[in-house]
Amino acid sequence: MFSKNELRYTLALQRVPNLGDATAKRLILKVGSAEGVFSERKRTLLKIKGIGPFKLKALSKKIQLREAEKEIEFMEKNDVKYRYFLDKNYPEKLKHCNDGPILYFQKGKINLHHNKVISIVGTRKITSYGKSFCEELIHELSPLNPIIISGFAYGVDITAHKSAINNGLQTIACLAHGHNQIYPKVHTKHVNNVLKNGGFISEFWSSDPFTKNNFLKRNRIIAGIAEATIIIESAEKGGSLVTADIANSYHRDVFALPGRANDAQSKGCNNLIKSQQAHLITSAADLIYMLGWEVENKIKKQSQTLLFEKLSNDENVVFNYLKEKEKALLDVISIECGIPTFKLAAILLSLELKEIIRPLPGKLFEII
Repeated sequence: MFSKNELRYTLALQRVPNLGDATAKRLILKVGSAEGVFSERKRTLLKIKGIGPFKLKALSKKIQLREAEKEIEFMEKNDVKYRYFLDKNYPEKLKHCNDGPILYFQKGKINLHHNKVISIVGTRKITSYGKSFCEELIHELSPLNPIIISGFAYGVDITAHKSAINNGLQTIACLAHGHNQIYPKVHTKHVNNVLKNGGFISEFWSSDPFTKNNFLKRNRIIAGIAEATIIIESAEKGGSLVTADIANSYHRDVFALPGRANDAQSKGCNNLIKSQQAHLITSAADLIYMLGWEVENKIKKQSQTLLFEKLSNDENVVFNYLKEKEKALLDVISIECGIPTFKLAAILLSLELKEIIRPLPGKLFEII
């Protein structure tokens, strides 16, 4: 944290039209402080990349300082804290993003000093398939205590936040507006739970207008603050695909949940996987393996238990039979389990996809 005066000048610098975070950071690092930027000689500033006569003229105006003073008043009245890009408590992964905010605001009990941070985003029109997967994924990951980041929107976002809270995990909502409001308003009922289990962050001021472009801008924070971004359902076009693109530009891992070819809410994810812009994810194990996270025995056991709980009655019959016999021929399984061959083939394929059994030459099957 720095002095209130330096905070005022940093906010003022953030307010300069069309300056951009990358150029603002360059100015501060070159001159030494935000206050110094406003008092530095013009000819010195003009030598800095990204500064031209138009931006130089904007830096000479005092209106940004007056606006900054008003925002500081709002922060003090509403217990809003800030994180500055040169501070130790600024998220480590976000520091490596050239266009990350020079300063952002936060509320709640946020602790980002953790090496397992993931962002989960997706469609606002979540299906039962996407909702179930999101809840199960977070539950399976809970022993590793990851931080769950999302955007507090309808659908996938709020499902991720609620699932994190239900599993005792820290969750952080990245807003597309200032801390003076909540959008959508129907999610106001979740605010206290999020504040108790994490909090809210935003680079937007309380006086900023609420526009659609805000959502696209905040997506870079969602992508940049996390080790990986997971897309759970997306139409062929959508904001979550923009987040995936940004995460790829930051050289972060991107995962996408596959779906049926004709499902509208799976087209975006399927395209990401098909174009190799995202890893396919079907369980927590995929994420753990790709990120190199340590797999604890309790996670393996928990995942296995959850898997067996999802087996159908016929799948359980076949599984228990093969567990006793270790391996058996398709025709023998059919007779012993009392399941017609045509129906058994589909059951065996389902168990194979769930990595419970594997086929052997000669129509033989065994437990893995």
